[in-house]
Amino acid sequence: MSAVLIIPASGRGRRMGQDKLFADVGGRPLMAHTLAAAAASKTFDRVVIAAPQDRHELIAALAGDAGFAEVVLTTGGTRRQDSVRLALEHVGDADVVAVHDAARPLCAPQLFIDCVSVARRHGAATVAMPVVDSIKRGAGGVIVQSLDRHDLYAIQTPQAFRRELLVEGHRHATANALVVDDDAVLVEALGTAVHIVPGSPDNFKVTHPRDLLLLRALLAGGA
Repeated sequence: MSAVLIIPASGRGRRMGQDKLFADVGGRPLMAHTLAAAAASKTFDRVVIAAPQDRHELIAALAGDAGFAEVVLTTGGTRRQDSVRLALEHVGDADVVAVHDAARPLCAPQLFIDCVSVARRHGAATVAMPVVDSIKRGAGGVIVQSLDRHDLYAIQTPQAFRRELLVEGHRHATANALVVDDDAVLVEALGTAVHIVPGSPDNFKVTHPRDLLLLRALLAGGA
């Protein structure tokens, strides 16, 4: 049974003020760490990366150096959702398709293994962490509702799905003009349960400049 990994990498890091995926981290571009972690899982037959055309040559080299035998580059879309949809055209007849954020470089290889395994058994899976902070809903600058955090999760990636489910989820979203933040929502919209794979605090998404400082500190401490 084959599995393919999709990495949407079309963002330019506006909140970072720089192209964060190629920021130097321990002497390598950030994205090199992401690719190395995924390749180390030895789970995927192919990686499909949606990225700007001017980054294709560099990313292909990084993916090859990471250990991926088959690398496909495609142009991404305006939104993350569009990039994944376009990348789906290049997954072939894979049984399972996983999607991982390019800016989560500290994802343990075991998380890729576990997520794909759960998707094979149940159809859909996402890595997630229980919420530890109190969560409130606000409007107009005031709290309007307090939520019970004990059944709330912060969603991470990878997420993994049986290929036909993810394809149908994107088809349904296009037909119904659904705009979402992650692929699990698209599969949920089909009435399919998405199973939770316990995540890790280290598997954070590099979004703000302070995240890049934290990443460098964690890698330096583990060296």
